[in-house]
Amino acid sequence: MLEVKNLVAGYRSGGRVLDGVSFSLAAGEIVALLGRNGMGKTTLMRTLTGQLQLQEGSINFEGTDLTNRPSFRFAKAGIGYVPQGREVFTDFSVEQNLMMGVLGKDGIFARLPDNAFDVFPILGERRQQRAGTLSGGQQQQLAIMRALVGRPKLLLLDEPSEGIQPSIVDEIAVTLARIARETGLTILVVEQNLEFVQALASRVMFMENGRIAGATDTVADLHTQTDLIHRYLSI
Repeated sequence: MLEVKNLVAGYRSGGRVLDGVSFSLAAGEIVALLGRNGMGKTTLMRTLTGQLQLQEGSINFEGTDLTNRPSFRFAKAGIGYVPQGREVFTDFSVEQNLMMGVLGKDGIFARLPDNAFDVFPILGERRQQRAGTLSGGQQQQLAIMRALVGRPKLLLLDEPSEGIQPSIVDEIAVTLARIARETGLTILVVEQNLEFVQALASRVMFMENGRIAGATDTVADLHTQTDLIHRYLSI
């Protein structure tokens, strides 16, 4: 489904961050991307949504070359993104935030699907409430649902458990796993919470110094290959 080859990218102020990233995702996979801070994980996510231009390499999604295409092309191709920090519209209501997820999407009417408030019921209870007054966990649920109403084929999640109480983290993991199982949604998640990763992902990749430096065949290998955790996650 997604084929990424030799990505090189960075920022004018900070130089090269991605230094030859290559990997592929099959349809329906849930893959976790782990690594210490500053290794390039968020930069990779921004590159996979068209927010950051490549210096070298290519991005192919379902047979379409998205290399250095504008970000709206990534969205129209079926790539949804939940950024680190959630970035909900705090002065908009819950319902208005969700509407932003369907506007401009090909083949989707500018209205919410009937089940928009079934996935995370608390959002239905607070549909007219300003998003800025929600708890951090509820805002994360809103950000995820805003991406899902656009019917993505690939969902990118950047640190979805950050700053959220454990019960909501568990609910998000269970819900996303169920949705992926029922719809065939592919997920790439950047995460530091190993319990969340083990509850959601099918396999793991490790990022170090702007490259994919290691991987497991299954998420269960995290239990047996503890050297990978020490090598790529220990300070």
